[in-house]
Amino acid sequence: MSASNLPSGIQIPPGLAVATPQPDILSNVKPRRGVIGFLRRYPTIAIGGTLLLIMLIIAVFAPLFWTVDPTALAPARRTREPSAMYWFGTDMLGRDVYSRVLYGARVSLLVGFSVAFFSSIVGLAIGLLSGFNRLADSIIMRIMDGMMSIPSILLAIALMALTRGSVQNVILAITIAEIPRVSRLVRGVVLSLREQPYVEAAVASGTPTISIIFKHILPNTLAPITVQATFICAAAMITEAILSFIGAGTPPIIPSWGNIMAEGRALWQVKPYIVFFPAIFLSITVLAVNLLGDGLRDAIDPRLAKKL
Repeated sequence: MSASNLPSGIQIPPGLAVATPQPDILSNVKPRRGVIGFLRRYPTIAIGGTLLLIMLIIAVFAPLFWTVDPTALAPARRTREPSAMYWFGTDMLGRDVYSRVLYGARVSLLVGFSVAFFSSIVGLAIGLLSGFNRLADSIIMRIMDGMMSIPSILLAIALMALTRGSVQNVILAITIAEIPRVSRLVRGVVLSLREQPYVEAAVASGTPTISIIFKHILPNTLAPITVQATFICAAAMITEAILSFIGAGTPPIIPSWGNIMAEGRALWQVKPYIVFFPAIFLSITVLAVNLLGDGLRDAIDPRLAKKL
């Protein structure tokens, strides 16, 4: 570069020269911002969220998707094959399988979201209490350990055996079975946060325990508990289907994916579509929730995503 190209007031010392500017090899990368950029960075959230949104639309607006009464009996039209009139065929009582599958999404999604919400709230409270109170920790965690020693499905079956079959009782039974896992997660997070310098500084300054929990501890537990809630939601939908399949869940009069598969298992070899369609919808919904949970985990902790 010649001296004439330099900014005014700058002199080149004797014996030195200024290199000529080189063209940029790589173009400037524009950072991705907004919702579109976030979804492009985490495609699992986009795929899982889209699939789950579709299932929610189907469940909420089921009457608008050319369905009929899912409980209407028509013995003269029983076990009809899938056709233009009956898209998913009919069952052994002549009920439209397509309508029953779409209405069954309401039960599965209601159970999944309700269990994830209530178990997260109760588990969060228990985990916070156990993490900050050693006496409560020694008592509550032993109870949680005892509950976790029993498989969740067996615990849910035992709880359902004490009550009558209904959607509310199914939600209660699965919630009780999932609370220990949430409480153990929150307790572990609280125990690690208690050793952080900012928490120790708050304790040394005389900050009340309640303020420490709500200002320093609780906000840092929301991210892992949100991810855990997605997996609980998926597990709850599977558990509800299992309970209904074995006759320990929702009453047979209520269309749910588990009930539909339970009623069609006797005709599985000759009429497999009765079981096939609700199983496909259940699998897609569980996959969507799991993809959403994986994407949230990667977004919350990108370092963990790189290791995986």
